Amino acid sequence: MSFASLGLCPALQEAAALRGYDHPTEIQLRAIPAVLRGEDVLAQARTGSGKTAAFVLPLLQQLLATHRDGPRRLRGLVVVPTRELAMQVAETLHDLSHGLAVRVKTVAAYGGVSINPQMMALRGEADFVVATPGRLLDLVQHNALRLSGLQVLVLDEADRLFDLGFADELQRLLALLPSGRQNLFFSATFAPPVQALAEALLRQPVRLQVADAPETVQPAIVQRAIVVDAPRRTQLLRTLIEQGTADGSSRQVLVFAASRYATELVADKLRRAGIDAGALHGELSQGARTQALAAFKSGALRVLVATDVVARGIHVPRLPLVVNFDLPRSVTDYTHRIGRTGRAGLAGTAISFVPPEAEAHFRLIEKRQQMRLPREVVPGFEPGPVAEPPAAPAADPHGGVKGRRKSKKDKLREAAARGG
Repeated sequence: MSFASLGLCPALQEAAALRGYDHPTEIQLRAIPAVLRGEDVLAQARTGSGKTAAFVLPLLQQLLATHRDGPRRLRGLVVVPTRELAMQVAETLHDLSHGLAVRVKTVAAYGGVSINPQMMALRGEADFVVATPGRLLDLVQHNALRLSGLQVLVLDEADRLFDLGFADELQRLLALLPSGRQNLFFSATFAPPVQALAEALLRQPVRLQVADAPETVQPAIVQRAIVVDAPRRTQLLRTLIEQGTADGSSRQVLVFAASRYATELVADKLRRAGIDAGALHGELSQGARTQALAAFKSGALRVLVATDVVARGIHVPRLPLVVNFDLPRSVTDYTHRIGRTGRAGLAGTAISFVPPEAEAHFRLIEKRQQMRLPREVVPGFEPGPVAEPPAAPAADPHGGVKGRRKSKKDKLREAAARGG
């Protein structure tokens, strides 16, 4: 099927084609008609499934159909969990609205930067606002944004909003919104808080579920597991980058590490080896985060070492390789991480470094993913023998522990026994 068959106007069909959307994905096929009909939607779709365009395209079509000359009023509000996702959704709105007969104004609002430029951008209202919850409430408190005329609310990555502790902010925000709006909830998982919120707010929603089982991911993403001792992971990463990976590509690599310290350390070691690398984590200023991500997207950076702050919603065109330097904590994080490659139908590779002591954890990820990857060993990086755990001390027949000095109580007990 084509975008024309979904009821999109020729201008939006052309905008989608220019952005590389040749054919609708499954979530787009199912969500776009429902949104155009004005129905509430509760959609579950994995990362990389095209869900941003699944709500952006029909929102733009609705705007074109109802546009009237005069003052602007807020048509759509998209609430997202992170600054990076806010910028990306706003970028998608800008790209897909470029060239339309109506000039569409989109404002991205997020914390970590001065609120003043965002307040200035909202003068004269906006058609669409993409914002994180905290900054959104700040703008309302400063009377920079009016929500009374809102027509469509979108919660993007709804599960992540709760994971990051935005439950209170969401409740405060929802209390400010008009009751007659259309609601669109998009989430990778339906955790209990998401389900409870959906039951309370959605009116007879169209329920969509695009399976995120491994078989929907694996045709586009080759997954590999390499066994390596933890202290030698950086050296192995450098070797893979320099020699190329199994798919013959060594262009750009997104590396996931567990902490701010690890991202900085690995990026610094790669730079000292002559590899253009940068670090991205939540403790950087917004300007530094934006600069690092922009440099990576443009190709100025060959390697970006990041925490899970970029595991969701971030699109890097034609990214060939993702490396789990540190294994993720959960199978959901694993799915989102590897979903940064193999997007839009293109092939990609995801490599996980598995130190011997992390084997049990990776097996749990495999079990939840219903897969089993062969363990690879790169020549020159063979893991050493696994240290045996220390043996438990032998028990003393008199109650003490062999090799340990007797306590005063033990000595008193022995003396009492001899005296008896």
